[in-house]
Amino acid sequence: MRYVDGYVIPVPEKNLKTYIRMARTGEKMWREHGALDYKECVGDDLDSKWGIPFPKMMKVKPGEVVVFSYIVFKSRAHRDRVNARVMKEMEKMGEPKDMPFDIKRMVYGGFKVLVESAGADSGR
Repeated sequence: MRYVDGYVIPVPEKNLKTYIRMARTGEKMWREHGALDYKECVGDDLDSKWGIPFPKMMKVKPGEVVVFSYIVFKSRAHRDRVNARVMKEMEKMGEPKDMPFDIKRMVYGGFKVLVESAGADSGR
């Protein structure tokens, strides 16, 4: 069963270019270590008339954008192996000098895939 790590992060617009550079590095690392897919998405149409809009839930401040990201794995065990390799590589790189967002405001979780399009390559 596929597994997905999901993230939602408020990022100051002034730091978005720095965040994109960091995300491209992340995409390369996770894909090299076996992730099936990696997406980083910036909010575009967040004025929802139903539910709780992302900006409200994330307590977005003026000048911030919402980034929604996810990484797809073959399974939770596969995710654990890939993430361990990525974290080991990140340790070698050292702590980033300046994070382009407040990591304390990042929302993260691991999710079992319940429904997937029939045409998707299952990776099983």
